[in-house]
Amino acid sequence: MHAGRSDLAARGTATGLTVLWVVGVLWGCSRPPEGQGPQFADHPAHQQAAEYHLAVHPLHNPVKLIQAYQPLIEYLNARVDGARFNVEASRDYAAFEAKYRARKTAFLLPNPWQTVEAIGHGYHVIAMAGDADDFRGVFVVRRDSALQRPQDLRGKRVSYPSPTALAACIMPQQFLHAHGIDVNRDIVNAYVGSQESSIMNAFLRLSDAGVTWPPPWRAFQREHPQEASELKVIWQTDPLINNSVMVRDDVPPALSARVRQLLLELDRSPDGRRILDAMETARFTAAEDDDYGVVRRYVDRFEHDVRPIDAP
Repeated sequence: MHAGRSDLAARGTATGLTVLWVVGVLWGCSRPPEGQGPQFADHPAHQQAAEYHLAVHPLHNPVKLIQAYQPLIEYLNARVDGARFNVEASRDYAAFEAKYRARKTAFLLPNPWQTVEAIGHGYHVIAMAGDADDFRGVFVVRRDSALQRPQDLRGKRVSYPSPTALAACIMPQQFLHAHGIDVNRDIVNAYVGSQESSIMNAFLRLSDAGVTWPPPWRAFQREHPQEASELKVIWQTDPLINNSVMVRDDVPPALSARVRQLLLELDRSPDGRRILDAMETARFTAAEDDDYGVVRRYVDRFEHDVRPIDAP
C-alpha cells in the first residue's frame, strides 16, 4: 500500500480528496464497526410505526452507499403508512451475508448469487433492480498496460471486491476459465473488500487488473475523472440477471406489496428518476424467486469448472 501511495504522489495526481478517499477504500484503513452500519432519518420515527431496515450489499463504501440510497428511504417513508424505513450499509460482503443468514433485516438488496442464498433463509424476490444487460463483469487496467489478451494475465495479480461478488468476481473468473486461465494457479487473486478498492488497486498498480461492474465504474468515472482518465476497460463478460429486492417471509403481505408497487413506479416521474439516478439504477422491474434459477445453474457450472464459491 505504501508503494502505491508513493507512486500516486510521484505522478502528481493526488489531491487532498483523493488521499482521504484512498484511505477510506483500501484494506488496512479505518472501517465502520460491525453491525447495522450508518443510518440516517430526517425526523424521529412515529411511536406507532413499525421500523423496517433495508440492507444493501456493498455496491459502494458505506458512506457513499447511504448517500445513494437515502433518497429512496425518504420516498418510501413519505408514502407508506404505519412503517418507517432505514437503510443499512455493511463494511464488506461477509458482513452483509451474515445479516440475511441470521434474518436480521426485513428487506434486502442483494446480488443475484446472494439472492439465491437468501431464498434459502426465508426471503422472497419482489423486484429486480436495474436492467439485466447492465449486470456484467468489467476488467479495468491502466491505459499504459501491456495486457492485450486474457492469457496475458498469467502470473499477474487481479483484484476483486469479494469471492462472492457475482458480476465482479464469479463471472469474470468464469470468463478467464473460458479463455484458458486456471484462476486457482495461473494468477494471483486479491479480494480487497469493495468495488472502489478493486478499481483503485489497478490505478495504484497494486494489481495488474481490477474487476468491477458497470454502476461502480460509471460512478468512479463521474466522481474521480482524473484517476479514471488513466484507466480503461479491457474486457467484459456476458450479462446475466441483475440484483434483486427481497422481503423476509414474516413481513406483512400488504406492506410488501406496497413497497413493490412504489419501486415499480419510480421511473414514471421526474422525482423518481432522480432517485434512480442516485442509485445508478435504470428502473425496478417485476421479478420473483423463479427468475433467479438461471443464477443457480450458472453457479453450479462455475463451482464444477472453477472453484467452490465459499472457498476462494
